[in-house]
Amino acid sequence: MKTLVTGAAGFIGSHLVDRLLASGTEVVAIDDLSSGRLSNLKAAEATPGFRFHKVDIRDAAALTAPFEGVERVIHLAGRADIVPSIEDPRTYFEVNVQGTLNVLEAARSAGARRFIYAASSSCYGIPAVYPTPEDAPVAPEYPYALTKRMGEELVLHWGRVFDLPVLSLRLFNVYGPRSRTTGAYGAVFGVFLAQKLKGMPLTVVGDGEQTRDFTYVTDVARAFALAADSTLRDEVMNVGSGGHYSVNRLTELLGGDRVHIPKRPGEPDCTFADTAKICRMLGWQPEITLEQGVAAMLRCIDDWRDAPVWTPQSIAEATKVWFEQLGERNV
Repeated sequence: MKTLVTGAAGFIGSHLVDRLLASGTEVVAIDDLSSGRLSNLKAAEATPGFRFHKVDIRDAAALTAPFEGVERVIHLAGRADIVPSIEDPRTYFEVNVQGTLNVLEAARSAGARRFIYAASSSCYGIPAVYPTPEDAPVAPEYPYALTKRMGEELVLHWGRVFDLPVLSLRLFNVYGPRSRTTGAYGAVFGVFLAQKLKGMPLTVVGDGEQTRDFTYVTDVARAFALAADSTLRDEVMNVGSGGHYSVNRLTELLGGDRVHIPKRPGEPDCTFADTAKICRMLGWQPEITLEQGVAAMLRCIDDWRDAPVWTPQSIAEATKVWFEQLGERNV
């Protein structure tokens, strides 16, 4: 089935494109290249059945042509990171909410038969239950999380009202090759590897004992492929590693010196997905352990050689902005 992937030149999107093409799927890729890189699609561009369009999802009219004949849509495009969403919430709304609306309408106009949405586990805020199930209360702590949740609400609503089969996958702390190096949240592996490559200390927030459900990117790409191939609809599913690991454990695996910066308000001490639902309904299981994933990233560390680096000073400045914008609650 002809499949369109938004955010295709990004971290997760490019791995998904590679997987779809390897299965013989015809792929239409769109990305505005604001954070994605064409180099991520180097292998895809040499593969028959692949087409790329540079498109901003905020431009509804520009979406018409790429969507012609598309049967499935996997919507990954969006703005990420917490601090920038606090500084510029309007842009996050325009991309993550209005942009999602534009993609939904383009899919509906094209007669697409499936729509898969990349949601965020940040919608849970600071959960009261671990591992966190899909029916846990939704309590976003910052504009990024709120706008991703609003996008999910749109997708589920369009599924019901317009009879469009939809699924929403809530992602937990995805890492792997091609991850971004910029941003003070969410791209911790890319930041750490760029720092390590340049001989800088790794910036650890707080005491480093906070745990995260680090999920390897190829496992995530496989979850999207299974969701697209399935006949399920109108469901929300967590995608996680099946465990959770401390940031200190991550730095042990990476090696090198560490420097600590203040804990940031609104961040949970733990993220840990209950993945029973996706395992049961899609037959999906995570395959890559943290140790295997870190080893794989260290093997491709040169990919971060020319990457911009978040220094301890620049991350501390971003943290200062966070404190000023949100106050010292939840610290």
